[in-house]
Amino acid sequence: MAGQEGGAGDGRAQDTGDSTWAQELLDHLRPTGRDIRRLVAWLGETVHGTASLHDDAGTLVAGPRMPLDETLVADIRVGRIASAASADGDGHVRLLRVGHPAPAAAGVLAVARPAPFDRRTSDILTHTAQVLELLLRARETTAADRRLKRATSDLRLAILQLLMVEDTVAARRVAAGLWPGLLDTDTACVYVLEGDAAERDRLAEECLGVTRGRALVVRCPAMDGHVILVVVGDASGEALRSLVDRNPGTLLGGSAHQSLARTAAAYGQAVSALAVARVRPDRAAVYAERTHPERLMDPTALRAWTARLLRPLDTLPHHTRAELLATTRLGLEFTAVSAAKVLGVSRNTVRARMERVEALLRTDFTDLTVRATVHLALSTQVSLADGQDGPDGEGGEGGRDGEGGRDGGRADARQTRARLGDLLAGPALEAWARELLGRLDSDARDLRRTLRHWIAAGGNAERAAQTLAVHAQTVREHVRSVEPVLERRLLASGSDLYEVVLAHLATGALEPPVLPRDDPGQPDAPVHG
Repeated sequence: MAGQEGGAGDGRAQDTGDSTWAQELLDHLRPTGRDIRRLVAWLGETVHGTASLHDDAGTLVAGPRMPLDETLVADIRVGRIASAASADGDGHVRLLRVGHPAPAAAGVLAVARPAPFDRRTSDILTHTAQVLELLLRARETTAADRRLKRATSDLRLAILQLLMVEDTVAARRVAAGLWPGLLDTDTACVYVLEGDAAERDRLAEECLGVTRGRALVVRCPAMDGHVILVVVGDASGEALRSLVDRNPGTLLGGSAHQSLARTAAAYGQAVSALAVARVRPDRAAVYAERTHPERLMDPTALRAWTARLLRPLDTLPHHTRAELLATTRLGLEFTAVSAAKVLGVSRNTVRARMERVEALLRTDFTDLTVRATVHLALSTQVSLADGQDGPDGEGGEGGRDGEGGRDGGRADARQTRARLGDLLAGPALEAWARELLGRLDSDARDLRRTLRHWIAAGGNAERAAQTLAVHAQTVREHVRSVEPVLERRLLASGSDLYEVVLAHLATGALEPPVLPRDDPGQPDAPVHG
């Protein structure tokens, strides 16, 4: 009787133990318990021994390093044998292959214990190896999915970078492989969605969903909280506004319709619109087309002046010239660091390219009036390449205000000899400039004086403060106060700032910069680029 009771008791204890380890093993498959290192540690404790796992390259993945027969380990890893066992005076060792049957190499699970492996410990080892295979497959799938998403994200960024440097042919070719028809358009809008940097990945996925493949969605390489979208059609814009409504704290800025070649300009417009979105109740704004100073200049004279100013770059190979011009446009719109991130190059590369353009044009980009003037020429060149101005000069308001078209060939000759001062002297441009800067007159702090000295100091608050005999912080506060009045971003470099600089030049508040090639009678100097 006693023996039978004892035997029954041992059986119940064995059943309880079996069900306990099986349940514990299953717990490792739960979403919150999928940890390979913890599972290997559990295996060693459960069999009263030590366990370790090596991957297909022989690298230790989990558990302590153990003295193993390297020949046996190599045979199991390459698939010559599926398992092996060994014993010596120190104990017993089991080796099992862990991985897919197909690969040429797999991981090896090793377990050592002082006592021989009985049926129970063998079952635990076998079932644990199966669970490890499942966890490894899940990890590989997750890693592959992560790599695919990263590669797709990198490809989207590469397409955006090609658009930023106006290589629309290459951008379409790259996009056609994965997103057929995405860039089969002449015009598009650029939107910038701003939110919490920690939420950007989720917001980017939402953008992909609401645009339904009709937009190029890119995580901005320069601003951690920004998602950039190149959107085809108007429906996606409305969908993005609904996304802003569902996500408190987000802002949306959009550009006007632009050709794909003007993606960089559209991006600048979208960023500018973000400043307006911050003060709007719906937290969204689209760039409002306004009168730009170049549209108030005589178009024929402006084209001739632009061609003359940029002529030193015409001697360069086509790809080199395009690279320098695209980099300089972005470098004038944004900081060198931001431009570098958008282009996918180093900031030293951006600076080197811009310095080369400086040398070719014999100018100094630390002077804000020079930057504004060169930006004017580059913008005009892009508009011409984009077909926005006809050969007869129509399409800009300056054609009505200047001398073009009034006096036949003599007027055309005067236009082709126009200097920067002539371009800035038109009555329409002067009226625009006086109205713009006149908005500041009602402020008792004399914001116009501060702004004028700040521009003259190259946008440097410290140097302007020394000239004005005030604190640098006062200068910064005055410039910030100017921004909402003029509805333009000034502290960040870009089109808004350069328009205000041109307004100062047009009113005579600042002297035009001295440009070596501004004299139409000057012979072309040899160019070494």
